[in-house]
Amino acid sequence: MTKADKVQFVINTLGELYPEIPIPLDHKDPYTLLIAVLLSAQCTDVRVNQITPLLFAKADNPYDMVKMTVEEIKEIIRPCGLSPMKSKGIYGLSKILIEKHNGKVPQSFEYLEELPAVGHKTASVVMSQAFDVPAFPVDTHIHRLMFRWNLSNGKSVNQTEKDAKRLFPRELWNDLHLQIIWYGREYSPARGWKLENDIITKTIGRKSVLNEYYKN
Repeated sequence: MTKADKVQFVINTLGELYPEIPIPLDHKDPYTLLIAVLLSAQCTDVRVNQITPLLFAKADNPYDMVKMTVEEIKEIIRPCGLSPMKSKGIYGLSKILIEKHNGKVPQSFEYLEELPAVGHKTASVVMSQAFDVPAFPVDTHIHRLMFRWNLSNGKSVNQTEKDAKRLFPRELWNDLHLQIIWYGREYSPARGWKLENDIITKTIGRKSVLNEYYKN
């Protein structure tokens, strides 16, 4: 199989498995998505989806959020981990959205990445899922699978993102990044991985990864 064949195999397989693609984080608009993505750092989506209704019942927009104290926000989001940093980020970005952007989430990577606690991955998720702008946010699942599939060298998430954008057609980025996440969770997890269930890795996987699996 050429690299182009492998890329097409990935696209076809994911398209068959996930013709309808669920969005992992519950939200109703760009602001609630931004907050949910920020909370998801080093926290499971399931946990985030349990916590955001409690937070959004009190504040689902920047104007209500800044009426709360950082301490109050921190208490609510504590189960998501990193709550001191995340609560300051949520309060700080809400203030900036009001002061600089009329309370709206900006539709720009540059402005999003200027916000406190918002990195490139968070900005990419918001741009792709809230505004339908092509982006390829790389999380741990995508990073792991691109390496397992021998489509990236796994040295850094930046490199993985560059490789994904180079290999996959731009018009598919927004669907593919979600499809790969779901595939990683269901068929190719980091722990408890069963290669017989993982058709993509079994078919196009990196030789060293397959050899290591069989050895163990």
